[in-house]
Amino acid sequence: MRVLIVGGTGTIGSAVADILAPEHEVITAGSTTGDHQVDLGSAPSIRDLLTRVGLVGGVICCAGQAAFKPLAELTDTDFELSLSNKLMGQVNLVRLGFSSVRDGGSITLTSGVLAHEPSHGSAAISLVNAGLEGFARAASLEAPRGIRVNVVSPPWVSETLAGMGQDPSGGVPAAKVARAYRASFGGTQTGQIIDAREFA
Repeated sequence: MRVLIVGGTGTIGSAVADILAPEHEVITAGSTTGDHQVDLGSAPSIRDLLTRVGLVGGVICCAGQAAFKPLAELTDTDFELSLSNKLMGQVNLVRLGFSSVRDGGSITLTSGVLAHEPSHGSAAISLVNAGLEGFARAASLEAPRGIRVNVVSPPWVSETLAGMGQDPSGGVPAAKVARAYRASFGGTQTGQIIDAREFA
């Protein structure tokens, strides 16, 4: 089955591509890398990507930018980036992606643990993640032709923590997080928020 992974060359996206590639035709898209390029913050760019890729069995999004800094330091631009990219970018993947997903296929979005377990500096990201989860629950009720819509909520990823100079043992390896995306893509559930820690 053909599956489009937006953010498919990133830390989580690469792991998702690796876990699906043995059984499916994986197509990756990124802002500057991958089989195709896309600006997640631009609806016309998303529309163009979907046109180029054609009909797929599923769309998985492991991408999205959002600002992480103390609330008092978040600017209008920080909120605009977070809302236009990680939130509306994934909303638009659903809205525009329905026509590119075969009957009974799936669309999987990415939120994150900060939706329910916020921390200092996470105001913008927590806002976006929680909004995505509410959107997906509602969108799944109106999805056409049996298309399923789910959200994977990853915890901190070990590789990301290591890249930030922190102890990677406080996170979950990307290869284990990828199992949650495989479950969403290959399962029967819809309107669900899938906690990736359950697959670690």
